[in-house]
Amino acid sequence: MNIKRLILEGENVSLDFKKTISNTEKIAKTLVAFANNRGGKLLIGVADDGAIKGVKSEDEERYMITKAAHVFCKPAIEPKFEEVYVDDKIVLVVDIPKSDLKPHYALDENKKWWVYFRVKDKSVLASKIIVDVLKEGNNDNGQLILYTEYEKKLLTYLGEHGRITLKEYSKLIKSAHKKAQKIIVGLILTGVLLPHLSEKEEYFTAADVK
Repeated sequence: MNIKRLILEGENVSLDFKKTISNTEKIAKTLVAFANNRGGKLLIGVADDGAIKGVKSEDEERYMITKAAHVFCKPAIEPKFEEVYVDDKIVLVVDIPKSDLKPHYALDENKKWWVYFRVKDKSVLASKIIVDVLKEGNNDNGQLILYTEYEKKLLTYLGEHGRITLKEYSKLIKSAHKKAQKIIVGLILTGVLLPHLSEKEEYFTAADVK
């Protein structure tokens, strides 16, 4: 494994750097966010700026991550560990596979369980829509797209404006949030819509628009 090449990629949707693990609740958020998305790797012993610091105690880091994965994540996550020597320093590589048991929840400092999702280089709190997508995504029944007037209105709006929020869509179809949300979830699962999530807002675009 070429750690230096990985580091050059920078932190992204499936890569995160940690100089050391000091907080099980915080690391549980990252583990859950990776498992709920496409999986990912944690490089322990690497600073945020990509500088290789190395780990002082691999056993202690493994213990903290395993505890976070088993106690602070539900369903529990099974990380895989690999020690890689880089410039006479040890980098602990933690591999978190994409999960078939979504959604995973992380326990916070107030003993509450929350779903997190990886967006670019951040682990963000998942919205109700993303949680529904994760739950529905476990079903292998397949999704049937029904293009009613509601779907057509949504795609026409996106063609004109490029993006839409749940609130805007509810207003557009003069319907309750719940109905609008169900339609959006279905279109995300069929690959027609893409969700865009940040700590400030959530909006949706057509899948062929970045």
